Amino acid sequence: MNLKFLKTWLLVILWMLVIFYLSHQPDLKSGFPNLVDFILRKIAHITEYAILCFLLIRAINNKKWAFLIAFLYAISDEFHQLFVFGRHGSPKDVAIDSIGIMLAVYFYEKLYLFYAKLKQIFKKS
Repeated sequence: MNLKFLKTWLLVILWMLVIFYLSHQPDLKSGFPNLVDFILRKIAHITEYAILCFLLIRAINNKKWAFLIAFLYAISDEFHQLFVFGRHGSPKDVAIDSIGIMLAVYFYEKLYLFYAKLKQIFKKS
């Protein structure tokens, strides 16, 4: 195994542990009004799963598999929350997590194409 392989998978596993840790916390209140709190929570869902999917794409170099693994992790995360006091699993949250996953796939593709174009430009000069 090479060092890059270990680093990319270590980041994936660490990020999954961060998600698990946050999901294992009793219902945390932000101190903001209900609507702001709701929006912040949903943005957090989107962000944490976008990061997970991005890390998975880097680790396995396959967007479809990265999407599937991140999606299944989102389902398992919501299932896990059924057993945490003050939390509840929600299919709606899986859908919101999926938005983050799809955004990661989309932006990874855009960044990849941009990087490829830059390489072509600098090769020609």
